[in-house]
Amino acid sequence: MSTIAQRIVEIETEMGKTQKNKATEGHLALLKAKLAKLKREQIEASNVKGGGGGDGFDVKKGGDARVGLIGFPSVGKSTLLTKLTGTYSEQADYEFTTLTCIPGVYMHKGAKVQLLDLPGIIEGAKDGKGRGKQVIGVARTCNLILIVLDVMKPMTDKRIIERELEGFGIRLNKSPPEISLKRKEKGGLNITQKHGLDRTNLSDDLVRTICAEYRIANADIHIRNDATVDELIDVIEGNRKYCKCIYVLNKID
Repeated sequence: MSTIAQRIVEIETEMGKTQKNKATEGHLALLKAKLAKLKREQIEASNVKGGGGGDGFDVKKGGDARVGLIGFPSVGKSTLLTKLTGTYSEQADYEFTTLTCIPGVYMHKGAKVQLLDLPGIIEGAKDGKGRGKQVIGVARTCNLILIVLDVMKPMTDKRIIERELEGFGIRLNKSPPEISLKRKEKGGLNITQKHGLDRTNLSDDLVRTICAEYRIANADIHIRNDATVDELIDVIEGNRKYCKCIYVLNKID
């Protein structure tokens, strides 16, 4: 029997091979829904096994807000923590110097802000490589994420880190979709939309396809913006974290 990770790879491969057009949009929507369900199962399984916590990661939330430093190994997160908070976090010329979550506190306009120096993540973190799941799990508890990037290759690293966070249900600098979904006992699917809205991405047929995959046969669904298939899936999954993000460029010498 295929593992969850293998099934995820199979679906992602099929999605990559499928051309995007009107004839395939229903099939792609179905694959996206299946993929989202598998990723949720993967996250839940990792939490059961202790993937969401562990020694050094269960830092008590303190202050008025929590900010997390995310980035690849040795991009300067520890230096930034030390400069801002005075808290020492080990720094060295080799990767993975920080192996646990190091907290610090600084004041901003009278507010006490908890700053977390998280271990560097690597590509594949969302799938369990390194201590990625613990790192991203802590990131989900933050009010703000600072993504620290190497100024020599910022866009490449930015895309990889965003993809890793996205795969763990974190939506950066996005607002929750303007879709309400209320399940009911009977009456089928009642799909309505805001008056005057021109939906270009999410037809009624696509809504029904996705709901069928989630075995939602009876619900009132009201769409208030030009939502996408991904946004409807996010609403159904209900476990997304919408978080503000600032990108920090650091020159590594």
